[in-house]
Amino acid sequence: AKAQFNLGAMYNKGCGVSKDKEEAVKWWQKAAEQGDVNAQFNLGVAYQRGDCVPQDEEEAIKWYQKAAEQGHTRAKNALVMIKELHSIFG
Repeated sequence: AKAQFNLGAMYNKGCGVSKDKEEAVKWWQKAAEQGDVNAQFNLGVAYQRGDCVPQDEEEAIKWYQKAAEQGHTRAKNALVMIKELHSIFG
């Protein structure tokens, strides 16, 4: 899972490979399914932004939640921000 996450990060940045965000998301998906917390967080970001995947807040929340359950601070913060936005904008 860690190698899959790292490969995704390489594609995301174009480090040693051609920059390809779709390929990055593919590798993060594989890593996230195996419980990689950073891949789960990155998928949450991708779905929240609609970055190479359809924008889908529910899917973003699902991945943020998985990462937050493993103690990922940025995922916890993302969930808080989503809740706050919902309380402000409905």
